[in-house]
Amino acid sequence: MTDTSALGQLARSFAMISLIAIGGINAILPAIRHEVVDVLNWMDDATFMQLFAVTQITPGPNVVIVSLVGWQVAGFWGLLVATIAMLLPACLLAYAVGRLANNLAGTPGFKLAQNALVPVAIGLIIAGGLDLAQAAYQGWFTPILIIGSTCFILFTTANPVWALVASALLALGAHYSGIFTVVS
Repeated sequence: MTDTSALGQLARSFAMISLIAIGGINAILPAIRHEVVDVLNWMDDATFMQLFAVTQITPGPNVVIVSLVGWQVAGFWGLLVATIAMLLPACLLAYAVGRLANNLAGTPGFKLAQNALVPVAIGLIIAGGLDLAQAAYQGWFTPILIIGSTCFILFTTANPVWALVASALLALGAHYSGIFTVVS
């Protein structure tokens, strides 16, 4: 694939994905992963998960993953095209919907539509988490970390960062002790 065709495909893919971003970037991560890993074969799951991990430790919005994917595919111009393709259509749509919402606010139909989008967003976010968990699967130890972290977050009042720290330390320990090489 030439650079110009890669740039065109980045623009098309991310412009289309940006229009379904109900619930933010976390809701469309499965669509992004599917497009760049399964459809276009620009990277494997491990590379995508590494890019996702980088976005989680950087300050700012999670949409940084789009820029990193663009960079991975086509360097600086890929970063620029992917970022603009993801942000511009969504911003224009949000502006148009915002203007329409101002005119329709308070009407029964608007409230119904607004309430209907909440479960859609929640479902997309949950599906995104499950898809990323499946892509990150490294053997029997992965579900244990996921379940343990989830229980910690749900049943304690401690900061969720401690679950991330504990999971990272346990995963590193398992990796260096050879557990993953035996079961994966």
